[in-house]
Amino acid sequence: MRTRSWLRLSLVGALLAAPSAVVSGGTVATAAEINAAPPGVVPALQQWSGGTGRVVLTSASRVVIPVGASPALQDLAEQVADEAAELTAVHPTVATGAAGSGDVSLRIDPNADLGAVKPELRPEAYRITIGSGRVDVVAADAKGAYYGTRTVLQTLLGSPDKASLPVGSAVDHPDYAVRGFMLDVGRRYFTPEFIESYIHWMGWLKLNTLQLHLNDNEISPAGGDWSKAQSAFRLKSTDPAFAGLAATDGSYSRADWDGFEATAASHAVTLVPEIDAPAHSRAFIKFKPELGMNGGNSDHLDLSKPAATAFMKSVYAEFTPWFKGSTVHIGVDEYPKEYAADYQKYVNAIAPYVRSLGKGVNAWGSFTTMSGGGAGYDRNMVINSWNNSWYGPKAAIADGYKVINSNDGLLYVVPFANYYHGQGLDGRWIFDNWAPHVFGGTQDLQIQDPGLLGAMPAVWNDLVHATYTELQVHGLVEKSFAALAQKMWSGRDAGSDYTAFMNRVTTVGQGPGTTYLPDTLTKPDPHPADLAFGRAATASSVETASLAAADAVDGNATTRWVSAYTDDQWLAVDLGAARTIGTVKLAWEAAYGKDYDIQVSDDGATWRTVAQRRGLTAPVTDTLAFPATTARHVRMRGVTRGTVYGYSLYSFEVTA
Repeated sequence: MRTRSWLRLSLVGALLAAPSAVVSGGTVATAAEINAAPPGVVPALQQWSGGTGRVVLTSASRVVIPVGASPALQDLAEQVADEAAELTAVHPTVATGAAGSGDVSLRIDPNADLGAVKPELRPEAYRITIGSGRVDVVAADAKGAYYGTRTVLQTLLGSPDKASLPVGSAVDHPDYAVRGFMLDVGRRYFTPEFIESYIHWMGWLKLNTLQLHLNDNEISPAGGDWSKAQSAFRLKSTDPAFAGLAATDGSYSRADWDGFEATAASHAVTLVPEIDAPAHSRAFIKFKPELGMNGGNSDHLDLSKPAATAFMKSVYAEFTPWFKGSTVHIGVDEYPKEYAADYQKYVNAIAPYVRSLGKGVNAWGSFTTMSGGGAGYDRNMVINSWNNSWYGPKAAIADGYKVINSNDGLLYVVPFANYYHGQGLDGRWIFDNWAPHVFGGTQDLQIQDPGLLGAMPAVWNDLVHATYTELQVHGLVEKSFAALAQKMWSGRDAGSDYTAFMNRVTTVGQGPGTTYLPDTLTKPDPHPADLAFGRAATASSVETASLAAADAVDGNATTRWVSAYTDDQWLAVDLGAARTIGTVKLAWEAAYGKDYDIQVSDDGATWRTVAQRRGLTAPVTDTLAFPATTARHVRMRGVTRGTVYGYSLYSFEVTA
């Protein structure tokens, strides 16, 4: 079972009068509160409206689809039942007809109300309704239904019993069409098991585009002798005309590729194969030396020879029928700019040729360096903007192209190199600072710029002679993969607490079908500098014994202190000794404080005010900083409640 340690989720929200609610199987569960906090899924939901109580799945639960449902929805129902059995103790069956108590219903409705999603992103949107004893997932397309089931499964994993979901409703959709990842298999062979596992993982995180860079070579061979350079082309044809082209240290057969495509189709992932030329072409020149520059001692095709372009057309003609996706990537980066005229002619020959094979065309942005801009180039392509100097996003969009953010300075990983994030991207930095519109320098775009399709970080295996393994590469990727997925889906819904986010990540894990991939993440320390954690806490009052003062300093984001329903209430913590402090952070529940003071004391009897909050209008996580002071005791003294209820704090943190 692919799980990590569990983050306990409990019912949260404002106090209600109703003492109980009925859930599946007629079980009566205490439901005194609204489920205000959304399920802890990754990426976070765009919209959540909480109800009261929980829906519990049992051994009698079913995944139900309508009579006459499409084959795609039937397959999804079977898949979800298998995945639930892999991840949880719930082993649902599959049925058609009307959903009943304890069931999960999947439905496609082209006219479903899916909120403020862009029309072009509607196929990936979905709505979940949890209530009346069952779970209903509706989407306009099978992709959206698939994403809805990821949310259902992740919510189960985050529940206290691994079998229930909080009553409420969600509308969810991506902000960007391309949420991708590129893997360089040209310079290092990755096994089919690895690639299949990554497709599963990507679908789990609602990433939808996997680009495989299928050919490349080392950057600089010893002594400039290209005959000794490592190079590879990773597709193996049975056509005798291409015998010897595929790499001998690992390649993918048609059966392998068909397997990738089948897995991708069942996880809402599109494969983008990249066959890169006219640079990075040593594998092709090794196969046909007469096509290379410098008499074949090169990794650049000699584009002054029509045979070079004709050969590349034959490669695309041979392998494009393998590809089920709508797009083929043609590379076209980093060719010597002194041959710009031949290069432009090549681009303008290959791009329409690949389109004639029924595919859209993507390319690495290179036109500024090659020709000073995009004038004269085929316009019907999508550009991966990988370097702001070679062809930045603003120039590409001005020239009429749609762009994908693959910025090298921000999104490239070269495993274990001393450049391009050799130890992996910094997940916290991505979470706090990056979004798909961020390219760095003066090249940042507007959020959801009409010319921006999304983003695609990349792993480049430049160090061809290093001895690292594919699973060591995974350890580098996992550091930031979830943060990237969150920011590509909806950065504004990620929240601001990276520790809380990573707790969600480690709770939901890598998903079903990923047993090959090791878990390299550990839960972050939720209170690395919290002086109040685990200390003795007291309060002016508690609403019930289960909502005690200690619950605000226990490090558990779902337990809380609740006071009596009057304005003049307080919560105090004894730090155990005099400590230098300068910041207090309060995570308010729905019953928040509108006006309150932060006070400190040396003896717990005489208090002095060091910070004040006035006019808070919503239950937020509120951080108050003040000049460093020394004290043993710290308290929140309420002045005015924000609601008719008391004061309610999930956490009360004190730091230096």
